[in-house]
Amino acid sequence: MWLSIIKSEIATIVCALTLAFFLLFGADLAPDRIGVLPSLVLLAGLFLVMLWAAFSVVRHAECLASILGEPYGTLILTLSVIGIEVALIASIMIAGADKPTLARDTMFSIIMIVLNGLVGLSLLLGGLKHRLQEYNLQGASAYLTMLMPFAFLGLILPRFTLSAPGGEISNIMAVFLIILSVVLYGIFLAVQTVTHSDIFQYQAPEKENATLSDGHDDHHDFVVRSKAFHTFGLLAALLPIVFLSKKLAGYVDFGMEAMGAPLALSGFLIAALILTPEALSAIRAARSNQLQRSVNICLGSALSSMGLTIPTVLVVGWILGQRVELGLEPTDIVILALTLIVSLITFVSKRTHVLQGAVHLALFATYLILIFD
Repeated sequence: MWLSIIKSEIATIVCALTLAFFLLFGADLAPDRIGVLPSLVLLAGLFLVMLWAAFSVVRHAECLASILGEPYGTLILTLSVIGIEVALIASIMIAGADKPTLARDTMFSIIMIVLNGLVGLSLLLGGLKHRLQEYNLQGASAYLTMLMPFAFLGLILPRFTLSAPGGEISNIMAVFLIILSVVLYGIFLAVQTVTHSDIFQYQAPEKENATLSDGHDDHHDFVVRSKAFHTFGLLAALLPIVFLSKKLAGYVDFGMEAMGAPLALSGFLIAALILTPEALSAIRAARSNQLQRSVNICLGSALSSMGLTIPTVLVVGWILGQRVELGLEPTDIVILALTLIVSLITFVSKRTHVLQGAVHLALFATYLILIFD
């Protein structure tokens, strides 16, 4: 038994050992001391180790999902993954790095990756296999109803307010956004878990239920143990990732500067690391004709990113006296607005198909081009 447990947690163990290694020798391995090529090698190694450990986070979250059921399971998954993002950004700010647009770029990248790349792949691959797929329309509407004001007030409005320069916001606006984010997201969590949890679940017809039960179990690859075991395992996998994230950010910035890559690419790489395991869960759910779970993961990730990151970075920036620039550039505002409009059209019906996925992927390709243009 113990051997099987150790084998299943090998990614967490490797990540913890990597953290110990950098705590002991990190000063000697600083990017400016070892040069470009060794820094890129360490960057690749760190990225792979953290990605491997992130899969352990997702595995424990999915096991908890099988124990607790929906929507609690998906909520644990999204909060765990977005918790990595929030901790990463906060740790970089606390370290004193002057990156006023880091939170903005990461949140924007997460929205683009989730609402266009992840939703597009899920609908495309699910549609190719099952043609038309169904989900609970009320749940998707609830996510988008929350996501739109967060996106507009948090990422677009600061570009047009005149009380602070550029994309920054004044102190009174910062207080307002912190309170608004905490209250709105708190109300949403209460609706999702207590008062209206049924709208985030899809009740398939009996014939379809029989087909699903005969075809696939979303947790079939995992050994489900006790709730306490998976809670501890999730935290044990999550903490080394959080502490290593600051090291990763240092190598990413050095590598981007050495290669002359655009600054926005840094936010994209951080978002890609955070979302990759969750993305595979969403795509696997869509391919298994469990579109409701895929929708919950995709839209829940985007909403959690906005609802948790905005108040965190504003509070940390306020305490440390650091600049926080939330307002997007004009071209990014255009692609964000178009993404939200297309998402509303996509989820206006309780059925999805391949064409919708292709459109979202086209918007994702546009976003990637804009990073380099």
